[in-house]
Amino acid sequence: MGIKRSAGERIPAASQGHGLPYVSTRDVLIRCGMELLTERGFAATGLDAILQRAGVPKGSFYHHFRNKDAFGVAVLATYDDYFQRKLDRWLLDESAAPLMRIRNFVMDAARGMARHRFTRGCLVGSFGQELGVLPPNYRELLNNIFSGWSEKIAQCLLLAQQSGEIAQDIDCHAYAHYFWLGWEGAVMRARMTQSTEALNLFVDVYMKSLAAV
Repeated sequence: MGIKRSAGERIPAASQGHGLPYVSTRDVLIRCGMELLTERGFAATGLDAILQRAGVPKGSFYHHFRNKDAFGVAVLATYDDYFQRKLDRWLLDESAAPLMRIRNFVMDAARGMARHRFTRGCLVGSFGQELGVLPPNYRELLNNIFSGWSEKIAQCLLLAQQSGEIAQDIDCHAYAHYFWLGWEGAVMRARMTQSTEALNLFVDVYMKSLAAV
């Protein structure tokens, strides 16, 4: 059965065949957008490249999105939902101590980058590096996303504090903010070197900084 290409139709989530799940054209565009924008950046990714990877015509794109800027906002919202679920999977894992949960999250991210041969990093960080060419509303959107992620790390650090893993006088929210500052640099360096070494070093030094306070 062929891919249905008219706007609003549903197309296979994977290559065609019987019994495959179907997703909306909008979802396919966003999924392909996340892949391409993470790999290439917003400014360097043309609409034609997105349409080619998604396998849909231009009319379908404009049926769902007013323009590329609106598409970028939708992609970021979807990426944030995905990333928050990933954070919850690791940071709410009661089988591990709080600090180990943070380490496990970083190690999982390192494995993911290696699996994609370091062609992908953090989409939010990539957008942050392009703020000079993005509409003004993106700045607030990106800051809000990072604030949400930071709060999840802060809550995990508060659990570590309650369990005696870290000192009571540590400012958990400040250290959560600090985590994402280091994370973005480590992800960027991992892509540059095509190695997980930067992420390994980052999480080791971060944990030692908590123990030293």
